[in-house]
Amino acid sequence: MSTNGHILLTGAAVTAAALLAGGCSGTASTADRPTEPSACVHVVDEDTGKTGDACLPTAPAADRADLTKPRFTHPTKITNPLHPTSEVTQTIYGGQVDGKPFRTEVSLLPGTKTIEVDGKPVEARISQYAAFSNGRIQEVALDWYAQADDGSVWYLGEDVFNYENGVVADTEGTWQAGRRNAPPAMIMPSAPEKGDVYRPENLPGIVFEEVTVRTVDQTVDGPYGKIDGAITVRELHMDGSTEDKVFAPGYGEFSTGTEGGDLEAVSLAVPTDAKAGPLPAPLTALDRAAVAAHKSSGPATVREVRAAWDAYRASDAVPELLERQMERDLAALEKAGSNAQAADPALRVAQNVTDLRLRYEPVPSVDRDRLALWTRQLTIDGKAGNEGAVAGDVTALELAWERLRHEIPDAVHVDTDLKKLRSAADRKDLAEIQRIAPELIQHITQAEGA
Repeated sequence: MSTNGHILLTGAAVTAAALLAGGCSGTASTADRPTEPSACVHVVDEDTGKTGDACLPTAPAADRADLTKPRFTHPTKITNPLHPTSEVTQTIYGGQVDGKPFRTEVSLLPGTKTIEVDGKPVEARISQYAAFSNGRIQEVALDWYAQADDGSVWYLGEDVFNYENGVVADTEGTWQAGRRNAPPAMIMPSAPEKGDVYRPENLPGIVFEEVTVRTVDQTVDGPYGKIDGAITVRELHMDGSTEDKVFAPGYGEFSTGTEGGDLEAVSLAVPTDAKAGPLPAPLTALDRAAVAAHKSSGPATVREVRAAWDAYRASDAVPELLERQMERDLAALEKAGSNAQAADPALRVAQNVTDLRLRYEPVPSVDRDRLALWTRQLTIDGKAGNEGAVAGDVTALELAWERLRHEIPDAVHVDTDLKKLRSAADRKDLAEIQRIAPELIQHITQAEGA
C-alpha cells in the first residue's frame, strides 16, 4: 500500500465498456492552472502487462491540482499534515491481504537522495517501505519525497523489490523523476479540496495513478482516539481498477480497503502516538513471554503469552487493529502448539509486541530488538532447512540495520556479519548461516551496550 500504492488492494473494477464510453479527456484550462493536452492513457492488463486500446476515464485538466511547476527551496522539511513524511519516524500498518495477515513498516531513513527535477537538483527524503505477508517479507521499496514551497508534497520515484519465497522476483514499479521522461508527481496538495485531481504516479505504461479527492474534513477513529481533518480519495489505476484511501493528519496514508476484505490500516505511528513514561510492567512481561515463545513454542510458553497478553490489555489502551491482530495470531499459536506450524504465528506475535512497544520506546531501541528477533528467526528457519525463508530473514535484518546503522557508527562487526549472511543465503549455505547467526547475536548485544 503506502502512500504510493505499493500493494494494490481489490477496488471497484471499471469495465472496458465504461472505459470506452469515458474516452479521453481533451484540452482544458483555467485562469490559475496551465493548459495540458490530455493524451490517452491506455488500460494495461494487470495479469499480462499488455496495453489495450481503451483509454482510462481520466479527469479534464481543469480539475487537476498538479499542473504547476513546483519550487523546492526547503524540500526536505515535509510538514504537510496529510503527508508529514519528515515528521513521522515510523508507521506500522496491519490488516489482511489475500486472506493472509499483512503488516507493513514504513520508516523514515536518515539522509537524503538528490534527484534532478527540470534540470535542477532536489534533495528528497527517503522512506523505507517493508511489507510482510504472514510475517514474511513480500515487498520492499525506497520512496523519495520532497515538499514544494506552497506546502504540496511531491513524489520523485521509488526503487521497488517484489519478493517470492524470500528472494527478489522482480522490480516492477520502479521509477524516478527525470528518467524515461517521468515527471515529478504530486502526492498531496497543500490544502486539498473536494474534487481536486492529481497524479501521484504519472508514467503511463510503467506506473500511473490518478487521484480524486472525494471528501474532506472527516473525523476518523485513530489508534488512540478521534482524528479530525482526514480526507478520502479515490485512486484510478493503470488497469482500470479503483480503490479508496483515507489520509489523516499526523499519519499520512491512514487506511485502504475494508475490514471484511483486503485491508491495510494504521496500527500506530510515532511520534504521533508516542506516550511519555517508562515501558509499562505488563508490557515488559508480555515482551519476555513473546520472546520465549518465539525461541521455543510449547504449551507452557504459549500459556504464558496468553496470560501476559490478557494482563497487559486489561491495564493499558491498545489500538483496536493491533488488538484484533494479536488475538488472531495468538489463537493461531495456541492451535499450533509445539508443531512446526507454530513458527509463523510465533513470529507474528513477537512482531506485534515490538509494535506495541513503539508507543513508549524510541524506534532505534525497538529496531535493535527487531534485529534480535530476525536473528532468532534465521536460526529457526536454518534448522528447518527453509532456504527461501532464510533469504527473507536476511533481508529483514538488512532493513532493520539500514534504519539503525547511523545510530551505531562503530558496529563494523554487524556490517561484516550481515554481508556474510547475505553471501551464505545467496549460496543456500545453511551450515554457514547456522555458524554466523550466533556471532551476529553477540555483536548485536555488544552494539546495544555501545
